[in-house]
Amino acid sequence: MAERVTKPQPYKEEAVGHLKEKFGSYADYIFTDYRGLTVEQITGLRAALRKFGAEYKVVKNNFAKIAFRQLEKPDVGEYLVGPTAIALMKDDTGQVAKSILDFGKETSVRIKGGLVEGSVFNLKQMENLSRLPSRAQLLASLMGTMKAPLQHLVYAMNGVTGKLVRTLAAVADKKKESE
Repeated sequence: MAERVTKPQPYKEEAVGHLKEKFGSYADYIFTDYRGLTVEQITGLRAALRKFGAEYKVVKNNFAKIAFRQLEKPDVGEYLVGPTAIALMKDDTGQVAKSILDFGKETSVRIKGGLVEGSVFNLKQMENLSRLPSRAQLLASLMGTMKAPLQHLVYAMNGVTGKLVRTLAAVADKKKESE
């Protein structure tokens, strides 16, 4: 018996190609269940995520699975079940996850998992990632730590010259009094 080979319909190939192009331009992905959200709530979530340079896209699971497979990403099929929307971002994944989790406190959106820097994260790992400080906060802390020794050196040097100036002023005042 001959094996039946089906050719996908062109619009499906086009949709997968569009997703592949979209997914390829982002580094990290957070998979969410958006069931129960109103259009206004999804619009509000998209606006909140745009502040972090992220995009929120409702996807067809089978098309997303094919696109991820073609991009040679790890298998995320377990998160592409049921109504799925994906937050796409280039960086600042922790802040985006925190924003979605905070939004989920007031609405029905739930994080299923994520794909961060090529590693698959479950819900618990995404929650832990959301608690980490942002890249900007870490850089600010590092710069403060690196600046501290120089700042203390400047204070010490100012203290020595300030003390010298005060001592010379006291000696000058003493000489004026004795004259």
